[in-house]
Amino acid sequence: MEIFGERLKELRTARGMTQKQLAAALNVSGNTVCSWERDKQEPSMSMLLTISDLFEVPLDYLFGRDSY
Repeated sequence: MEIFGERLKELRTARGMTQKQLAAALNVSGNTVCSWERDKQEPSMSMLLTISDLFEVPLDYLFGRDSY
């Protein structure tokens, strides 16, 4: 899911959010968000759905299968 990290960072920064703010919104640690953005770790399916809802984008966009 290499594109996921790039897309997550892009969405986060477009909203003016820090990693810490995103982590708080998702109830995860800042290190977890950092790991996702660096493609070191993958979120669960339920977390992907939460991220998709938070940023109001389809899952296909998060996976690089569709442009938004």
